[in-house]
Amino acid sequence: MPELITLGETMVCFTPENNEPLQYAHTFEKRIAGAESNVAIAAARLGHSSGWISKLGNDPFGSYIKNTIRGEGVDVSGVRIHSQNPTGLMFKQICDSCESVITYYRQNSAASTLTPSDLDPEYFRGCRIFHTTGINSAISQSAHETVKAAIQTAKAAGCMVSFDPNVRLKLCTKQKIRGLLLEIIRYSDILLLGLDEAEILFDTREPEKIFLRAFGLGVRFVGLKMGDQGSYAADPETSFFCPTFPARKVDSIGAGDAFNAGFLTGLLEGRSLEDCGLYGSAMGAMAVMSKGDFENLPDRNGLESFLSGSLLITR
Repeated sequence: MPELITLGETMVCFTPENNEPLQYAHTFEKRIAGAESNVAIAAARLGHSSGWISKLGNDPFGSYIKNTIRGEGVDVSGVRIHSQNPTGLMFKQICDSCESVITYYRQNSAASTLTPSDLDPEYFRGCRIFHTTGINSAISQSAHETVKAAIQTAKAAGCMVSFDPNVRLKLCTKQKIRGLLLEIIRYSDILLLGLDEAEILFDTREPEKIFLRAFGLGVRFVGLKMGDQGSYAADPETSFFCPTFPARKVDSIGAGDAFNAGFLTGLLEGRSLEDCGLYGSAMGAMAVMSKGDFENLPDRNGLESFLSGSLLITR
């Protein structure tokens, strides 16, 4: 059974081939895009067994997603197929002369119909970390209930629960999503979030206040992602700051998921809190150096080479 299990929606992502505005594009590159599957893929590349739970449409896009993720070494036996609702789609605009824009076509998608009955409790046996995000709570109430049921199942199996709020205000209002996500955080052992999300959830962007409020809810570990400002790894006793690794930014989408995978890999391997933060920051830096959510994520040798070549590593 996988030692890391993730749950969430993955879509097919279309990006203009020539980095032009969406309205003028005629040819597109096709990739997959999903926060939770990104983490599962990254963990698999780093040498850990991982599994992904979701729901896909009985359509060519669903087959493409499932085959791609399975091809990356991730177990997909927890994926269900919906006979009527389609696989979600998204279009991503990335160009030098205009703002990055994401347009979703995911209303009534197959993943939005996830229910607790789609979970197999036996699948969690042997799992060490269960990871999910707040996107599920934003796409439907049934998906939110599925996440809560998965957390209960994971806890019963002895797993730590990892949660990234991953707030998507295109899908849900601040007021509604705050209540839903705080409900999940209270059952989470690991909280991985950015400053914007912390402001929505905790009304502050100050790291120390963020840590105090997270630990007050019962969280054991926090990974705070601050983009170009660096990141923190913290537990109730201490915190470590990691400056940003130098990277030529091509596409920043997926960097947070890469950070999550690095941080969780450190925990799976029993590494120090500082190393968890460094692994996360390095993975995030490597993710932004190419198009796509996971294409530039390294294997173990690639990560170690990247770390050893950085002046941040002195031991």
